[in-house]
Amino acid sequence: MNPEFSNYSVFFDQTPDLVCIAGYDGYFKKINPAVPQALGYTYEELYSKPIKEFIHPADRDKTATVRDELLRDTTLTNFENRYLTKSGEIVWLSWTSQPIADSQVVFAIAKNITQKKQLENDRNALLTNLTEINKGLRHLGYMTSHDLRSPVSNILSIFELIDSSKITDPETLEYLDLFKVCCEDLKEKLDQFSVDLKEKQSLHIPFENILLEDVVNRISKSIGTLLQISQAQVDMDFEQVPSIHSNQTYLESIFLNLISNSIKYKKAGARPHIKICSSLKNGFVHLTFADNGIGFDMTEVKDKIFGFQQTFHQNSDSRGIGLYLVYNHVQSLGGKIKVDSTPGVGTIFTLILKP
Repeated sequence: MNPEFSNYSVFFDQTPDLVCIAGYDGYFKKINPAVPQALGYTYEELYSKPIKEFIHPADRDKTATVRDELLRDTTLTNFENRYLTKSGEIVWLSWTSQPIADSQVVFAIAKNITQKKQLENDRNALLTNLTEINKGLRHLGYMTSHDLRSPVSNILSIFELIDSSKITDPETLEYLDLFKVCCEDLKEKLDQFSVDLKEKQSLHIPFENILLEDVVNRISKSIGTLLQISQAQVDMDFEQVPSIHSNQTYLESIFLNLISNSIKYKKAGARPHIKICSSLKNGFVHLTFADNGIGFDMTEVKDKIFGFQQTFHQNSDSRGIGLYLVYNHVQSLGGKIKVDSTPGVGTIFTLILKP
């Protein structure tokens, strides 16, 4: 034998791929050890039966069609079909084949892609499940926004019927005005929520130039009573970066959740003090929210702080939703969020966003 080809038999015997020579008559003529190892049959069993009998019944017709094209001197690449092992298990193979018309044989190499197919099936099943969950959540969102808008509109209509001239108590008038402002703000948010649900049908998130001070003022107005009752102090410094190109709804939700969390988790006997600042570092906008609240033990919460329904304090109002929303909003805006906290001292959230 030519020394140049002396190692061919070693390659044939030791390669993990399934290598075979099949005749035009549909039988194996020569196979390497990987074939009986993958299918569980002996050499004698594999040589004595037509190849089609080892193919999964559901793939025999398409394999026969491809085989007819192959015998017309057409090279076959990346053809996938299923075989059945002797124990009845399914093995997925990806074939590359070359016919040799003069010898009436086909040289073929197959890779076992069973694990890859299983991963694909698991992924597709997961995507299907997530799609169904997403549809359900979207339906719930539409239902919630629609069903809540009607009673809120009804309440606002009642305000129009109230004759304030008959109310002589100034404090009562003030409370009515506050209640009306809250209802109007709720209606506005529900209307915007309905619009956002429709926009969420696509991957496009509308961006616009937003003044950061306006965002804080809008949030402060919407939770004015909460700020007043808690005696919270909100300081802002947007001198370095007064505006940002972002999504109005997402940004307002981020500010609302971080500010309200600072009030919710304030230290007993202390007035909440919240500082919101902007700066430009390495081409990115850094928004910091610092408070003097009860803080977190970072060694305990670790990466769970932004998890869904994760709560870390004994607070009856805690649902574990706010920071989850903040994290997902920041991700949707293409940014990052960092947190630094010390129990009894306070917490600093840093948002890193595109300018």
